[in-house]
Amino acid sequence: MRGWVRETVHDALWNVVPRDQRDTRAGLRRRQVVTVAVVLVGAAVLGYSLRIDPGNPDFYVATLALPAVWVVGAFASGRLHLGRLISGSRPVLQPILLGLALSAVFILGALVVREIEPLAVYVRSVLEYADQGSMALLLLVSMVNGIAEELFFRGAAYAAIPKHPVLWTTVAYVVATMATGNVMLSFAAILLGTVCGLQRRASGGVLAPILTHVTWSTAMLFALPQLFG
Repeated sequence: MRGWVRETVHDALWNVVPRDQRDTRAGLRRRQVVTVAVVLVGAAVLGYSLRIDPGNPDFYVATLALPAVWVVGAFASGRLHLGRLISGSRPVLQPILLGLALSAVFILGALVVREIEPLAVYVRSVLEYADQGSMALLLLVSMVNGIAEELFFRGAAYAAIPKHPVLWTTVAYVVATMATGNVMLSFAAILLGTVCGLQRRASGGVLAPILTHVTWSTAMLFALPQLFG
């Protein structure tokens, strides 16, 4: 069992699948220009959406506008790839398991955070949206945002950065998240961005990061309200 876990983690995060996805010089420049512009626009939309009062219908409009920004930016930048494992198959089961494992880590961390009131306040401020809104609609928004963010940050942005893309796409993701003014969301972005970046590096595509992100965000949506009341 231990050997299987180690092999699964290595395939998901470390074993890089050989591929040639290089852009032309003009294509790379286009990706870079689009990426910078979309990060700025996305950060502004994200910051605005989380400053709307919980329960306000405008919240859903704003949060559905955000994935539209990420998706348009992703496809406008150039070609995207789904990615493969070393075995040649599409990454499906491994990313879901990794998302569940990452969720478990966050849940353990949440047990500590809820005892530290200054940090717990930041978590509760986000959970107010779950308390005031439709859970089904919030789940849809969460999944759509997860897919869109990975298409952009691990798709377009990753391909736009020729050196150390895992590091710099994580930094860009954190900077965009900081627009919320919520330090706990920014901390989550560091961990999630790093894991998804390593998956992108290993698989060569966006499918694995998308599945991990959606699994993690769904688990957090249901688990955190139970922990923080």
